[in-house]
Amino acid sequence: MEWFGELNPLLQGFLATIFTWFVTALGAALVFFFKKVDKRILNTMIGFGAGVMIAASFWSLLSPAITLCEDLGFNSIIIPAFGFLLGGLFLIFVDKLMDKYCYGFEIENNNSECATEAIIKNSYKRSILLVLAVTLHNVPEGLAVGVAFGGVAVGIPGASLVAALTLALGIGLQNFPEGAAVSLPLRREGLSRTRSFLYGQASGLVEPIAGVIGVAAALAVRSILPFLLSFSAGAMIAVVGAELLPEASMENKKLTTLGLILGFIVMMVLDVALG
Repeated sequence: MEWFGELNPLLQGFLATIFTWFVTALGAALVFFFKKVDKRILNTMIGFGAGVMIAASFWSLLSPAITLCEDLGFNSIIIPAFGFLLGGLFLIFVDKLMDKYCYGFEIENNNSECATEAIIKNSYKRSILLVLAVTLHNVPEGLAVGVAFGGVAVGIPGASLVAALTLALGIGLQNFPEGAAVSLPLRREGLSRTRSFLYGQASGLVEPIAGVIGVAAALAVRSILPFLLSFSAGAMIAVVGAELLPEASMENKKLTTLGLILGFIVMMVLDVALG
């Protein structure tokens, strides 16, 4: 832990998000060994990662944002609330955009005159949309990790290296089933195992980029850090509410809920005891 704490914050954020991408790649690599994976295991992991992300949204992002507002003399209610709202709205907008895009493809497919050509065309489009959807919602996750490490670097009260690392761990855990959720369906669509894996891991490549941007923004302009922290918190909660929990709990409600509770407890204990 000491050697990591002595690294440049940009390198810390980069390495942490490289880890989250690596776990995505591990999940995508399941395509080489299985045609399908027990969804109970994947959904429990999603629930656990969601629990960590919910807890981290407060202890690692929103609480430090409120504290920093007080230190900088800003309004400690309006700015965090506004940033949190915009972060959530951003994810809702992206989600609605993807829904509209997917619906447009469905209409196009239904009106196609050539059934065989339509199936092939729609299969390809569905594959692209699947990768794109996961990639888009990985952006705020990478940004959140980067901003968390940036907050530690500038000395925000309440921010800690342990909390930032735990946040990266939680995101990494829920990235594992995400990688599998991309590569396995692509394999069923007829893509080769190698191409399915490459598309699956590619969905997580955006996280290191967003992570470095998050750290750089936090270091460059300390005064906007409360907004960045709260924006990242709102985006993460929206990811959990719109993407992670609905699908997982629909199939395995009890296991997903158990994972959610355990993930929240683990993040809370680590942050309070070691933060």
